[in-house]
Amino acid sequence: MRNQLKIIILLGLTALLQSQSPHGPALKVSCGDCHTPSGWEVKGGEDALLFDHGQTEFPLTGRHTAVDCRACHQTLVFPEASPECISCHTDMHRVTVGSDCARCHTPENWLVDDVTELHYDNGFPLLGVHAVLDCDECHVSASALEFNRIGNDCVNCHREDYEAAANPNHASAGFSTDCSECHSIDGFGWSSQFINHNFFPLEKGHDIADCAQCHAGGNFSSTPTDCYACHRQDYENAASPNHQESNFPLSCTDCHTTDVDWMPAEFTRHDDLFPIFSGRHRDEWNSCADCHISTGNYAVFSCIDCHEHNDPSRLADKHDEVRDYVFESSACYECHPRGEE
Repeated sequence: MRNQLKIIILLGLTALLQSQSPHGPALKVSCGDCHTPSGWEVKGGEDALLFDHGQTEFPLTGRHTAVDCRACHQTLVFPEASPECISCHTDMHRVTVGSDCARCHTPENWLVDDVTELHYDNGFPLLGVHAVLDCDECHVSASALEFNRIGNDCVNCHREDYEAAANPNHASAGFSTDCSECHSIDGFGWSSQFINHNFFPLEKGHDIADCAQCHAGGNFSSTPTDCYACHRQDYENAASPNHQESNFPLSCTDCHTTDVDWMPAEFTRHDDLFPIFSGRHRDEWNSCADCHISTGNYAVFSCIDCHEHNDPSRLADKHDEVRDYVFESSACYECHPRGEE
């Protein structure tokens, strides 16, 4: 009878306490899940709680499983505890990376394992030398824990490098402050092997590994880009045909491509000397060797291999009144310098 009375009293107290629970009306669990009739101490310690934290907005995982409930629940009204990390953890970053710790950290520890991915998501992949730098080399702060946005433009970090560059002088030359236009972000230095040389493509005959072949003395400021500046000796030594005697233009690209050994070459200005792309000789030849019979020597040419004017009947018709006529190519050219009748 006495035991039944105790049970009735306990049930009555439970009903009364539930209506005035110190945990607030939002906690919908039975007192008996945590407490015993002998007192309000949690039965068996916190490890024996029947309350499932996974039913809340904040499931306990990682290091949170070992934390004393009271470390987060400062009052007995448990729903008052905020699920936001910042409500329990001091923001060592001073709001420079936002208040969501889970963007970088996990409940297991404070180590950050995906710095590279985080930078990629923010539009600045950590490539080349950037992948091995310490965070505080770019994100400077007294605590080394503040990560204020510094922008993704190279010049935000490399302004001093830009202004100090002397060979060539970037500032006076008006170079772009976008370093990636000339330098590779995949590289590990400012070395020329990472230079984006698209303003003067290094391909075919210009596919040169040694920068000093063009940039004499390591000077990158005043290297000209016109052909003759680098190929003057080639021009002066050219003998077949002799470029100087023929007064060829100094712009090599008038005839040559940038292929190795100057070939193939197409002398599109041949008509200035002798019309072969127009006039009577147009479409009358297949290759240079049709007229220039000495291989590689364009100073030698032949008219008589095609024009058989030594035929007596044609000779009478064409040259019977020509004084001192001789059947030689040089003679043909003397009288027909433009290849006309």
